Amino acid sequence: MSSILRILTILWAIQKFGLDQLAVDGAQRSLDSRLLAWLLTLLRLGRRFDAPRGQRIRQALESLGPIFVKFGQVLSTRRDLMPADIADELALLQDRVPPFASEEAVAAIERSFGRPVSAIFAHFETEPVASASIAQVHFARLHDGREVAVKVLRPGMLGLIEKDLALLRVFAQLVERFSADGRRLKPREVVAEFDNYLHDELDLVREAANAAQLRRNFEGSGLLKIPEMIWDLCHSDVIVMERVYGIPIGRMDRLRAAGIDLKQLSREGVEIFFTQVFRDGYFHADMHPGNILVSDRGPHFGHYIALDFGIVGTLSEYDKNYLAQNFLAFFRRDYRRVAELHVESGWAPPNTRVDALEAAVRGVCEPFFDRPLKEISLGQVLLRLFQASRRFQVEIQPQLVLLQKTLLNVEGLGRELDPDLDLWVTAKPFLENWMKEQIGLKALREQVMREGERWSRTLPQLPRLAHAALSRLAHPSHSPRDEDLRLLVSEIRQTRRWVQMLIVLLLLAGALAGALTLQSVSFEFVRALA
Repeated sequence: MSSILRILTILWAIQKFGLDQLAVDGAQRSLDSRLLAWLLTLLRLGRRFDAPRGQRIRQALESLGPIFVKFGQVLSTRRDLMPADIADELALLQDRVPPFASEEAVAAIERSFGRPVSAIFAHFETEPVASASIAQVHFARLHDGREVAVKVLRPGMLGLIEKDLALLRVFAQLVERFSADGRRLKPREVVAEFDNYLHDELDLVREAANAAQLRRNFEGSGLLKIPEMIWDLCHSDVIVMERVYGIPIGRMDRLRAAGIDLKQLSREGVEIFFTQVFRDGYFHADMHPGNILVSDRGPHFGHYIALDFGIVGTLSEYDKNYLAQNFLAFFRRDYRRVAELHVESGWAPPNTRVDALEAAVRGVCEPFFDRPLKEISLGQVLLRLFQASRRFQVEIQPQLVLLQKTLLNVEGLGRELDPDLDLWVTAKPFLENWMKEQIGLKALREQVMREGERWSRTLPQLPRLAHAALSRLAHPSHSPRDEDLRLLVSEIRQTRRWVQMLIVLLLLAGALAGALTLQSVSFEFVRALA
């Protein structure tokens, strides 16, 4: 019964905001589509809607509650799929969710820890300080005097999410069936991405682990403060962390009154982003203003504090190399290199004509150079590259979509703090330094040292494996597999020769790079093989 009521609520929202009109406008001209269009037109009773389509979609999602608001927020990040007007409007969606009852929060905490709140906290503020669609936050004080923030998952979220996700999957299938325009948006793929996103957010221990990793990455740095997690008080539906004090990044008046250098803050924001991307390959992917404070006290005064770590992005060395080379090629106007990178990455089909892709990239990117460099948006560059690539059947990786969304947030925030921020001047040293670290003797030495532990475990096993194989050859009961064993012995011998040659090369590289410790390890390997 509840599912039927929910479906009726969704249909009512579709009718109220004229979303059926959008479906009719984009419908295919098959018989069933024409019948559907006729039925929806009849139900609309001739009503017309003058508001832009993006605004109507946003209002409909807001009327359907927090899960649909979250879905709209995810859609707003898929600018490689969504029309710009709809993506811009969905980006305005905010979690305007009333807090749930304090009694429910207390009950959830006591259920998780198996003891009364008074046994956990010396003081617990029943009035929440923040409330969103997934969880809400209360301040508290531990018995040892530490001030903490307690994040509590909304009760019954899993059941509600599963029901709404099931309905979203049905609507996604309908959109793919009846609308050619809608099918290009890959609704089922987006719903699947949303499913993963929501279930990750429902596990607060995962969020705590994300925070711990980011905190470790910036340990000893004054650029970014991450609250410390109190691991003894972290469960899947309740986490407790260090309480932090600061001014919301959007309150420019308060920042100026506190004497904080906004221009320095804007440059540090860019530095934090590129440090996470090109040094760590691990970045906070939800850096909107609601998740950022600026410290107004203590040794971290005037620097960033990050909150809410439910969404993080990760990049492989391959991803980082792709991004760095794309950015550098773009700013050198080397569009052929941009096209080659798409093909070399394997994201464009191997039969893609590089000259055609080059022309498409040039047509998209060249207009940027009519502006001063400080006005060029790296986020928009990345977005345009994604859009041009999609015409050539390139599948954009989810981690790069998260990156593009985060970069747009960082740029917008940086230029709000300092309208004269030249993002390219700030970012270029990171890109160039990272590229230098990937080539040359220093990079070779570091790669060899990373692989050394694996080789030190593997190489000593080769004599034992060869002996075992030869012993099996000598045993008549194993005659049916003699040929396989001979091949194995041959491969071991060949591997040994290659290993010896490799070690010689590594010794030479180590000498050139001054890697004395590597030479010692390699000498031991040679002696063991001799």
